[in-house]
Amino acid sequence: MSHQQIGKWIILAGVAIVVAGLLIYFAGHKLKWIGNLPGDIRIEKENVNVYFPITTMIILSVLLTILFRLINLFK
Repeated sequence: MSHQQIGKWIILAGVAIVVAGLLIYFAGHKLKWIGNLPGDIRIEKENVNVYFPITTMIILSVLLTILFRLINLFK
């Protein structure tokens, strides 16, 4: 992989992070369901909070897989 290709991937990752940040900043109040789905495990004790977003991560994984396969299809 050449330096130019690595640079393009880093720029793409940066743009994706900025877009995600803007989405959370401006639409965060509409995304409260993320992380609070049935199947997400939350343990809250006196001094310990443990959180396993299992269902959220499965849904995110399926959506990203579909997105990347669609991008690959049209490439």
